[in-house]
Amino acid sequence: MKVQDSLDGITVSGKRLKKPTVKVKTPFAIDKTRVKVLAKGDGYKAVADGYVTVHYYGVNGRTGKSFDESYSGGTPVTFSLAQVITGFTDGLTGQRAGSRVLIAMPGSDGYDAAGGSSDAGIEVGDTLIFVVDILAVSVNQPEGKQLTPPSGLPKVSGSAADKPTVTIPSGNPPSKMSTTVLIQGTGGKVAKSDAITARYVGYSWKTGKLIDDGFATPTSGAVTGLIPGWQTGLVGKRVGSRVLLVLPPADGFPEGSNNPPVEAGDTVVYVVDILFSAASTSG
Repeated sequence: MKVQDSLDGITVSGKRLKKPTVKVKTPFAIDKTRVKVLAKGDGYKAVADGYVTVHYYGVNGRTGKSFDESYSGGTPVTFSLAQVITGFTDGLTGQRAGSRVLIAMPGSDGYDAAGGSSDAGIEVGDTLIFVVDILAVSVNQPEGKQLTPPSGLPKVSGSAADKPTVTIPSGNPPSKMSTTVLIQGTGGKVAKSDAITARYVGYSWKTGKLIDDGFATPTSGAVTGLIPGWQTGLVGKRVGSRVLLVLPPADGFPEGSNNPPVEAGDTVVYVVDILFSAASTSG
């Protein structure tokens, strides 16, 4: 069997976001993982240690038969590119959200290390062919247009790459919650039913001090499990955004908190970088 050095022998038809038709002369084997962009998106680029949400259609190059796909069920899948087979990591890294890409990978970048996959009919050495629609990707930091916030709000300093510093203005805190987008991302909008990945800092209005530091290591969780002000303030905001939240007690910690340390009655100020959002699996 001749090992191919291009994807010319594979044809893909069908519209993006619909189950594709893949034709390949079998048996087909590729020399290394190769990628072809079938439809170029204009979203953020996927990063090697980040998350992606995709629809996919997989074909075994030896048999020409599909062994797995997500379109029929109607539910895309989300995964970390650091925790999938090498061919997926290499094939999707650097590709933009909104794209449809064709990936062919040799067994060494697929399931050879696991001895193949008997359930899927994949043998050691089989080349795997995937058509992937990239729906969403995570970002490492906010990316987008910087917006000028209204006067009277806490001042936020620091670039998109830096941990923001918040300066609380003098005077009493506002009685109503406010939400201000400081950097306008262009990713998908956060939905109430989503889980998000974010980094953040939180300050006490009363003391002006940093009381909640979640910047160095981004955290993930269902939106429905967040404090009220985060649920209200982040839903509808786009991935890639930096958001300033000023939360009176009712929207933050009505009874105060030990972790983070918040006195009852104190207003808290958060700066949140939204790095990813995807359908929650928390039931």
